[in-house]
Formats: sequence, C-alpha cells, structure tokens
Amino acid sequence: MGSVRVARDITEQKNAQIERDNTKEQLRKAEKMEAIGFLAGGVAHDLNNILSGVVSYPEMLLHQLPKQDEFYEHIKFIHDSGKRAAAVVADLLTVARGVATVREVRSLNALIIDYLGSIELKNIQSLYPQVDLISNLEADLWNIRCSPVHIQKMLMNLITNGIEAIDGKGSVHVSTVNKIIQPDNRVPSIPAGEYVVLTVHDTGTGIAKHDLEKIFEPFYTKKVMGRSGTGLGLAVVWNIVTDHGANIDVNSDSRGTTFIIHFPASSKEKVVSEKNIDITSLNGTGSILIVDDEQDQQRIASQMLGSLGYSTTSVSSGEEAVKFFQGNSADLVILDMVMEPGMNGRKTYKEIIKIVPDQKAIIASGFSESDDVKAALKLGAGSY
Repeated sequence: MGSVRVARDITEQKNAQIERDNTKEQLRKAEKMEAIGFLAGGVAHDLNNILSGVVSYPEMLLHQLPKQDEFYEHIKFIHDSGKRAAAVVADLLTVARGVATVREVRSLNALIIDYLGSIELKNIQSLYPQVDLISNLEADLWNIRCSPVHIQKMLMNLITNGIEAIDGKGSVHVSTVNKIIQPDNRVPSIPAGEYVVLTVHDTGTGIAKHDLEKIFEPFYTKKVMGRSGTGLGLAVVWNIVTDHGANIDVNSDSRGTTFIIHFPASSKEKVVSEKNIDITSLNGTGSILIVDDEQDQQRIASQMLGSLGYSTTSVSSGEEAVKFFQGNSADLVILDMVMEPGMNGRKTYKEIIKIVPDQKAIIASGFSESDDVKAALKLGAGSY
C-alpha cells in the first residue's frame, strides 16, 4: 500500500509571526518609555525653571567682570555647574519626547566628523588612551532630515558607551553606508525604502542578554551595569532615534556590541548651510511684553533683553497679557506656553490677535510637538 506525503512551505507564516512579535515588543517598549518620559518631563520642566537663574545670572556677571577679578573663577564654577545640571535636564526632556527640535537636511558624515574633532570627545579619549576610534564613512552618503544637535548628542552617547565598555586595549568603529531595502527583501520592522545606516561597534566584553533588553531604560546602564554619566545616555539615544522615524538594533556577544541605526534618507534634498549670527545684530530698540507665570523667568528675560537695548514689560498670566493690549501695545510678545492656572500660551495669543490681528509673538517652549504649540504656530506665532 502506497503513502502520500504532503509538504507545505510555511516560511511566509513564520516571517509574519516574527514580524508580529517584533511589532508587539516595539509597542511594549514604546509604551514603557512613554510612561517614564511623562514622569521625567514633569520633573525636567520644574528643574529647568530653577536652573535658568543658576546659569543666566552668573553668565551676565561674567560678561561684566574682568577675568582678573578675584570672584571671576568662583562665578564661572557656579555657571559651569549650572550648565552641567542643565545638560542633565536636557537629557530628561529628550527622554520625555516632544523636545523642541528644528529639522534640517544634513550630511550625517559631516555631523560625525564634527563630533570626532570635538573637545568633548578628546576629553573622553584622554581617560581611555588604549581605546582606538576608527571611522569608515561612505563617500557619497545620502543626506538625512534631522535635528543636528540631537544627532550629535546621540553620537556622543553611543561612542562614549562603546569606549567605556572596553576594559584595557580595544577599539570603537563608526561607519556609515547607503542602503536600499526592497519590498520583497524587507527587514523586520523597517519599511522598504532608502536609508542611511549608522553603525557603532565596540570590542568590549559585550552586554548580557538579560541586560540587553533593558539598556534603553533610564538609569539602567548606571545602576545595573555600573557605567558612568547620568544613566540617561542610551535612553536619550532611543528617543532621538524614535523621534527621527529611524530604527535601532543592538547585537552583542563576548566579542563586543554593535548598534545599527537606519535613518530614512533625504537623498533629493539639499543640505542647509549653517548661519553664523553676529551678537551685535540682536541689539534693538523695540518694546517687548514678557508673559510668564514664573517671576524668576520674567526677571532673567527682562534683564537680558534690556542689555540688548529693548524696553520690556512683564506680566504673570495670559489674562494679564490680554488686559495689557486693551490699552497698550508692544512690538513683540514672548509667551510661555505652560502657565497655570489660567490660559496657556496658545489661548492667550488667540485672544491677543482678536485685539491686535497682526501682533507678532514668540512661543517659548521646550515641547514643540504638543498640539497647543502647533496650534499657536498656525495662528501666526513664531517658536523658540
């Protein structure tokens, strides 16, 4: 008696299941980071208000004092300490997402070269003289649309992480390449299209599997893995990558760790040239209304603008700002977006332009992606 064997190719089903699992894991990670980011964002907003005085007032004093003054170095120490604290807050805001970003078409290679020649990196390398830094950048790399300052922050964190992972002699490799992903040859979780791929590889001892799943969580690398810094470095990387619509993969074993990032390419767009601003061009004689619920912020803004020649008036709420325009005028309004209780910046500006339809205004906010900020910009406000 014969037998019949039936075979069925289930490769597609397996690939589909793998992609579904990857999508679920990405969603779980995104939801977790969003919850952590929400908490971090609230803390960062309060700290930012406090630190603005710690940084701004010493900065104004340093401009007024000669370097030979006996208090100059003490004030500079306060200023530098405040800036370091502000950098931590900036990382918290990045983790919180929605951090204010200006997207420009840039060459990733140029941003890498700029960071590789920076004083910050040289200071890090001086602490690890046995670690070599090697770059291999594709000559005709496509451009990407990005926030240059955040891409360099991402590079700093990835390279620093790689350097610190090496115990003794080793190397960190930074490379770029153009890549086209075809529809019939898709990488899981990465759509078909043109990509600029950044790879950062170190020859360190590797990351344990149970740690690998959590390295992008805030403070995990510091508390559990014993790395230096704030513990926010890789959390910042994850958020910057996500905010840019990019994808990050990590592979690690006893031979080292590799971070691979796929950035959507902007190959047909031209690179935006950087502009150098002469500080004297900021001087003026116009009148400015400052609207902020924090009196410290009012004083700092008023003194800085006053030093540039502008006359200023300050109010503490949106309601006061609207009342001001019922009998007064200003060439410009600087509006804080988050003011509690009462009207926020968007609602305030909406009421102001009912009185003065062509009123110029700047929204001052660390969160450029919020619905309120977008709505205010549509009404005609500028952003900062």
